[in-house]
Parts: sequence; C-alpha cells; structure tokens
Amino acid sequence: MKIVIMGAGGTGGYYGAHLAQTGNDVTFIARGAHLAAMRQNGLRLHGSRGTIHINPAQATDQPADISGPVDVVLFCVKLYDTESVAELIRPLIGPDSMVISVQNGVDGPERIAKVLGAGHVLGGAAYMSARIDQPGVVSYTSAMSKLVFGELDGTRSKRAQHFQAVCNQAGFTAELSDNITQTLWTKFALLAANASLTSLTRQPLGYVYGDPDMRPVARAAIEEVAAIAQAKQIGLPDDIVERTLALADTLPATMTTSMHHDLNAGKPMENASLSGLIVRLGRELGIPTPVHQVAFAALKPFQDGTN
Repeated sequence: MKIVIMGAGGTGGYYGAHLAQTGNDVTFIARGAHLAAMRQNGLRLHGSRGTIHINPAQATDQPADISGPVDVVLFCVKLYDTESVAELIRPLIGPDSMVISVQNGVDGPERIAKVLGAGHVLGGAAYMSARIDQPGVVSYTSAMSKLVFGELDGTRSKRAQHFQAVCNQAGFTAELSDNITQTLWTKFALLAANASLTSLTRQPLGYVYGDPDMRPVARAAIEEVAAIAQAKQIGLPDDIVERTLALADTLPATMTTSMHHDLNAGKPMENASLSGLIVRLGRELGIPTPVHQVAFAALKPFQDGTN
C-alpha cells in the first residue's frame, strides 16, 4: 500500500517503521533535526522486541512533494495542528483514500472531516507508548502494540479490512471497531486523566494512581469524562470508571505521558483539546468538571510552549 505517516514522532515512527519493513511504500512527514537525521541515516525504532532500521527512509517536510493519491494517511499530528495539517494533505487524497486519525482525544476525526470530508476520515486509537529519543531514533517503552480503527459510520469497508490485514502482517495488532466513537471515548477516560495529572503534578503514573491522596483525584477526573460521555449517549459501560482504574494499575509506575514530555521540554501542549475540551463540554451540558477545570486553568499558561 501507499502510506503517508503525517507526523513521524513517537506514534507515527512506531507504526510507520513496522509498515515500511514489510515492503509498503511508506513516506514519513517530519521536520527539523528529526527529518535531517532520517534523510541521512534512516529511521531507527528500538525497544524490548528488537530494532527496526528503515534505511533509506522516504522522508520530507512537504506533503506536496508526494505524488498522490495515496491509500492511507496515518494522521499522527498534535491536536492543535489538526486543521492546518489537514489542509496540507489535500493533494494526497483520492476518491478511496483513508485518513486515519491516530491522535489523542476524541474530536480529531470530526475536525479533519470538516476539512477533507467525512467520507475520507476514520477514527483510530493507538495502544502503544513511544517517543523520539534523539533525531532519527524512536524508542517504544511498553509491551502494548495495537491499533484500533474504524469507519465513522461503523461499516466494515473493504478498504479498512485491507489496511487491517497489512497492519497485522507488519507486526502489530490491528482491530476494526464497529463503533470507533465509543472506542475513542473509552480510551479518553484514561488518557485525559493521565495527561492532565502527570503534567499538573510533574509526576509519573505511579504517583497519580498510587498516592492515597492523589488516587481519589484521578478517579474524579475519570468520573468527569464518564459523566459527559453518558450525557452525550456515547454508550460506555456502566463500570467504565472501575475498568479504567484497573487498566491504569497495570501500566508501568514510571510511565508518564506525551503532554508531560511536552511540558518539560517547553513545547506546545494539547491541554486545550484534552482537559479544555472536557471543561467546554461540561459547561455546554451542565456537568461539573472541577478536576479538569483546575488542570486546564493551571496548565493554560504553558500550553503554547515556553521555548
């Protein structure tokens, strides 16, 4: 398949390296020192299951340099860049092209669809943890290795099934979701709490869920997302809070989040689209969201970066 990885950071680098090693035509969109290193030495992905080295790696910072149309765009950019980047990939989109949003949060697919049309957009949820160690080098830090994605209307299209097979051949698990909105909100319950509270406390998950004074705060953050999902009739399980806490307890105590890394590095953060979105929806629906309101307000001075 002809695949573009839009945003070759931790998530894009992880999936893209796997897809490239099995012979797919993969082009990475990156920038700066990371792009320069990929052009010179390829892309190296390493972790507990070994190393993948894609050399040479097809990499550019200009989507217009790629001859379209492509079969798949894995859309892995930060939420604050969603609309502007969606505009940049217009030349890559043909009648059957898929743009799979592999972003944090829950509103990425809807925002991309407003630019490119809903017929091209699928939702996706990444279940892995990876980061750029140094330019041209991505490391993964967990045993998770899965991508769940699906058409926004719940159909199991031939194009989605084809890409599922390609992913499974590439060495990570791919699952099709019949209700990707529900899938995204299920993940969001944990992701939003993790991102906001690791950033707010500057501590890893072991503190967020292990400290007796902090764990009730984490539970309340999850409960706020669950309440909004219920009001929006997303259809989350009745025991979503307990399920989410149980999942959190299986994660490495030393794990942090991409937003925590961005905060420490002085980079822009996704605060407005995570806790900020919860606060906005809470106001619209008349649902109190005090934990996420504090997190959003406290992190707001840093969300545009400090570098």
